[in-house]
Amino acid sequence: MTKTKLFDAEKIAVQLFDAVEKNNLIVAGKSEEQLNAEINYLALKKFGIERHWHKKIVRTGINTLSVYNENPPNRMIQDNDILFIDYGPIVDGYEADLGRTYVLGNDERKMKLKNDVEKAWYELKEWFDKQTTIKASDLYRSAVEKARQYGWTFTGEIAGHIVGEFPHEQPDDPKSVELDVHPENHNDMFLPDSKGNKRHWILELQFVDQENKIGAYFEQLLC
Repeated sequence: MTKTKLFDAEKIAVQLFDAVEKNNLIVAGKSEEQLNAEINYLALKKFGIERHWHKKIVRTGINTLSVYNENPPNRMIQDNDILFIDYGPIVDGYEADLGRTYVLGNDERKMKLKNDVEKAWYELKEWFDKQTTIKASDLYRSAVEKARQYGWTFTGEIAGHIVGEFPHEQPDDPKSVELDVHPENHNDMFLPDSKGNKRHWILELQFVDQENKIGAYFEQLLC
C-alpha cells in the first residue's frame, strides 16, 4: 500500500511539473522566487497541494551548482539559461520528491547535460533493480562514477534518501546518514525499518559542468 501511495503522489508531482511547462511558466525575465511562487500557487489551485515536506527549490544559471543545503541569492532567469526545479509535495499524506531540469533555448551542451543526467538516472535504476543487497555507499559511488562516464562531475552530498508517509522515518541521531544515499552509509538499502516495513528510496542526481559553471538535476522514486 505504501509504495502505491508513493507512486500516486509522484504521479501528481509529475502532473504538476507538466502543468508548469504547459502554462509556459519557465521564461526569461522573472526571478527564481517569482517562478517558485507561481509553481506553489499552481500546486495549490490545480492539484490541491497545501504542504511540501522540504523546501521548494528553483535554481537557474550558476545557482544550479548549489547543493540542497545551500541557499544561493535569488537570480533572474536569463535567455538560454539552464534551470532545475525540486519539489516535495505531500499528496494524500504521502511524500513525493521530484526534480527536473529545463533548458531555455537550444544550447547543445546544456541540452546534453540535461539529457545525460536523466539517462544516467534510468541506467542506475536498471542496475539497482537487479540487486538483492546493496550498501547505500555503493550506490553513491556508482552515481559518482556514472557522472564521470558521461564527462561531468557529481557534486551532490547525497544521491538520495528515504520517503514515506509524512513525516517519514527519522534516525535516532539527527546527524546520522543511515537513511541517506551517502558515502558513509554502509547499511544495506534493503534493510526494513524499525517496524519491519520495507523502506522506499529516492535517487537524486546532480551533474555539473565545472568548466561552464552549470548543473543539471534529476530526481524521483527509486524503489
